[in-house]
Amino acid sequence: QVQLVESGGGLAQAGGSLRLSCAASGRTIGNYVMAWFRQAPGKEREFVAAISRSGVTYYADSVKGRFTISRNNAENTVYLQMNSLKPEDTAVYYCAAGPFMQTMANDYDTWGQGTQVTVSS
Repeated sequence: QVQLVESGGGLAQAGGSLRLSCAASGRTIGNYVMAWFRQAPGKEREFVAAISRSGVTYYADSVKGRFTISRNNAENTVYLQMNSLKPEDTAVYYCAAGPFMQTMANDYDTWGQGTQVTVSS
């Protein structure tokens, strides 16, 4: 059973940057597709980015060109580098693990507790 713990959230100004980390334990992340989702106040959880076992990445249109997902299998950690932040990026960000490259939250098996990202204007 894999356990995921997010960290790195906080307060940033518009145009600034943050890097989120997702530390895994129990299983190696090399066995999973890893993804980031976010949930803003009053909205449903939405897909942000995913990375396959082989390193192929996929991004939501809203973050493409600004965010970068990466994985360090030796550290058993997934990262989300967030640049050019916008107030609309404000949300709780969740790390997830699953068997397939897809954008539906229901298809991911394991979730972290979330980390708050707040972007001020």
